[in-house]
Amino acid sequence: MAPIAGGYLRHLKSQDVQPGDSFLTRRGEPAPPVASTRVMRDDFGTPALVIATLEGGREVKIAHGSVIRVRTDRPEERRAVPDTTFSPVDAGSPEERIVAVGKRHLEDTELTATAARLSHGLNLRSGSQLEDLFGMAERLYLLHEDTEGTLAALGLLTNLPWDGAVGRWKSIQAGLALASQILRDEGEHIVAANLGKRLHEADEVPSEPGRAARVLEVRQRQLNEPQLYDREISRALQARDAEAEYRWRRARFAQLLYLRGRGGSETLTDADLDSRIARELGTLRGLARDLDAKTAARS
Repeated sequence: MAPIAGGYLRHLKSQDVQPGDSFLTRRGEPAPPVASTRVMRDDFGTPALVIATLEGGREVKIAHGSVIRVRTDRPEERRAVPDTTFSPVDAGSPEERIVAVGKRHLEDTELTATAARLSHGLNLRSGSQLEDLFGMAERLYLLHEDTEGTLAALGLLTNLPWDGAVGRWKSIQAGLALASQILRDEGEHIVAANLGKRLHEADEVPSEPGRAARVLEVRQRQLNEPQLYDREISRALQARDAEAEYRWRRARFAQLLYLRGRGGSETLTDADLDSRIARELGTLRGLARDLDAKTAARS
């Protein structure tokens, strides 16, 4: 970005403002430089306000996470160009499928770079690599609306069993729930239901009757009163933080898909979940497009 009046004109999140930066007034004129900043938290311990003290003593309060224009001597950091070079792969190997998925949208650098990294050697016992694999599938589904590519990626996850490793199961569970939803939408109700049944694999119940009853009671309560991140999403909306909103809505969407795959609960029927999933999907896809466009503009 070209320097303006001895500095750079940038859009920064409030928490990224540093001493020496100058806010711009509505007329575009710079305010006195920032001398110091501090963060105030709300009653729940979450950052709520950034208080900037300007030279001269004036205090300016800005919502944490909001974006403001400043003049600064700090140029915008250039992002490193990700490696999108695929490794040679063996026919019929998981890596071959990863490469095929990565090549479906070569214009998507993030997707291609992740596929290129996994093509060097996919370890299906690595929790972090399973998380990357699900991230590719989710990006294909939300941003590109590519259900064929999504199912191709998820196929590497949905065949993996529950082995007691909660970290690994988190990605497998998310993959089963998303694959079940896609297949249900495509009319493959039997296959979708079978994938949904696999979500019960981690429901280990103790053999002792009294303890088993307590475990089942807690589990049912979690299904009836699921965490849907309403407060977190509301806070992100108030702060106009699209990235945080997208992150929390993805978590909500995953929870809704999990509940739908299991067959609902005592408080949320299949019809309720279908309606919520459809609304959330529309919002998520809009956010995904907006954030991708902003990322491309910064590149």
